[in-house]
Amino acid sequence: MFSVLLFGCGGGGGGSQGGSAGLIGFAGNSSGQGGSGQSGGTASGGTATGGGTAGGGTTGGDPSPIPSTTALVTRLGKPARVLLGLGAGNPLDQMKSQDIHPDIVDTYLVGVGAGAWPTWNSPDGAYITYTAQAIQAYGAVPMFTLYQMATTGEGNMSAVNDTAFMTGYWAQVRLMYQRMAALGTPVLVNLEPDFWGFVAAQAPNRDAAQIAAIVSSQPECSALPNTAAGLGQCLVQMGRQIAPKALLGFPPAFWSGTPAEIAAQMRAVGAHQADFIVAQTTDRDAGCREVPSPPAECTGRTGPFYWDESNQTSPNFHESQSQISAYRAALGNGLPILWWQTPMGVPSTTPGGTDLHYRDNHVDYMLRNAQEYGDTHTFAIVFSTGGQFQTSITTDGGQFARLSSQYLARGGATLK
Repeated sequence: MFSVLLFGCGGGGGGSQGGSAGLIGFAGNSSGQGGSGQSGGTASGGTATGGGTAGGGTTGGDPSPIPSTTALVTRLGKPARVLLGLGAGNPLDQMKSQDIHPDIVDTYLVGVGAGAWPTWNSPDGAYITYTAQAIQAYGAVPMFTLYQMATTGEGNMSAVNDTAFMTGYWAQVRLMYQRMAALGTPVLVNLEPDFWGFVAAQAPNRDAAQIAAIVSSQPECSALPNTAAGLGQCLVQMGRQIAPKALLGFPPAFWSGTPAEIAAQMRAVGAHQADFIVAQTTDRDAGCREVPSPPAECTGRTGPFYWDESNQTSPNFHESQSQISAYRAALGNGLPILWWQTPMGVPSTTPGGTDLHYRDNHVDYMLRNAQEYGDTHTFAIVFSTGGQFQTSITTDGGQFARLSSQYLARGGATLK
């Protein structure tokens, strides 16, 4: 069951096999929206107790500030370099067979109610326990992408004020945090990709405080407003209280304005109080959108799609870095960045490709130029498929295994 559901993020495409919407000019939205006890410290709103903070801090009485990236990576128990991760479409057995050892492994949690992620193992919620333990046994940090809001259809804002749906929704969020707390170790949590873009697109004046939502029914959130803004704040507040070792990140969707405007929208939902920023790279191999008759998951956008490695023409890598940097500055609190759902195709001068073998150059560029990302406050890059027809480590001809090995042999990109 969940081998299919792992492709949960939809970017507006509807259904379990879509991909996450990314940056304006780079990925857009396929629906057409715009083109406890602590380990190293407790982060809350960019402040810390103990040994560090997601937004910078100090350790051991040393008054020197610790970069936010270093502080977060230290809490994860990983080396002080830009970390590499793998997500959906890249099974552990393939990592093992190719001797790939990622720092992070990402897994989707999808659905609400019958057939949702809590039911995938027994007892309810054990999917988190078993998945995390397998990932940890392989030496990686578990990351979970919470993708429950798309259950009733992406962009369906009526769900957030529906008592039956939200009762199930919050029960599963609580169960998620309880299972994470029981692990006793840090995990990363990516909170509801795409949803915040739909909130901004549909809210009057793009203000999440003007969409009604059921929030204050949760004891940890009784003082929060019953709005979509309060919903985001509750995800953070509940996590802090139930699973203080969980590190939380919000993914902005760049459909609704400039980086500064989107930062204001995301501050309203509490994104500045999280531990990191989830930068949605782009959700499809470029070649999948270039073919004359693309699969459904690659339709609905206009090109060009293949990014310019010389960074002279649009779209290109420096543009996307600048956009996220501007967002980070406007959001405040100096949060570190995790690039997510980064496509895994292989470079080619010939546009297009075939299913599972479409061209793309993100792996090649980002692993060869990882220091650019380290210099812009990145602490991790997670590579994964955004749909069932995209390239993975199973079909990339060994590209990721080779380039990640070379990256690690060079010592990795330093953190800023």
